[in-house]
Amino acid sequence: MQLELLNEQGKATSKVDAPDTVFARDYNEALVHQIVVAFQANARQGTRAQLDRGEVKHSTKKPFRQKGTGRARAGMTSSPLWRGGGRIFPNRPDENFTQKINKKMYRAGMASILSQLARDGRLAVIDSISVDSPKTKLLAAKLKGMGLDSVLVISDTVDENLLLASRNLANVLVVEPRYADPLSLVFYKKVLMTKGAIEQLKEMYS
Repeated sequence: MQLELLNEQGKATSKVDAPDTVFARDYNEALVHQIVVAFQANARQGTRAQLDRGEVKHSTKKPFRQKGTGRARAGMTSSPLWRGGGRIFPNRPDENFTQKINKKMYRAGMASILSQLARDGRLAVIDSISVDSPKTKLLAAKLKGMGLDSVLVISDTVDENLLLASRNLANVLVVEPRYADPLSLVFYKKVLMTKGAIEQLKEMYS
């Protein structure tokens, strides 16, 4: 697979050879969906909690007599049928949302995403990316000059300047190859990677 090599102005100057095992896989929509959903599920804290009828702060007094009112009988106002009452099946903070994905499936899914991005023209290569000082406006100007507004940058080395310059930019994420996740690859409109990152991705996913 041949990927476009961009210059400082965001123009394609030449092509770069990329391994077919990672960047020319068939698109497996079901597998991609599975690993994206699993990634989102594994990111959940699961700390939510609701109250059942025994935990709601209510009086246990019978609200009105059993018969003769014409209303449905009621024992206490914390009943789940009542507004302000407890939940029948409340959410608990000990819920486990994690989903297991086999290593081979994850590698195949990531390669499938990268291959589809390459086919759609959403994946490009640069020699390297760096900024002289940890200033957000320097990186913002560099990306604007390349015509990029929503971009995931996968760099083989992320120094402190680049990390600090990028972290306050909306729709920009700079990561090393090992931290590239399926959700970010799908979410950002453009994915930029350095030549060194291609080699690392080849080792990880081929």
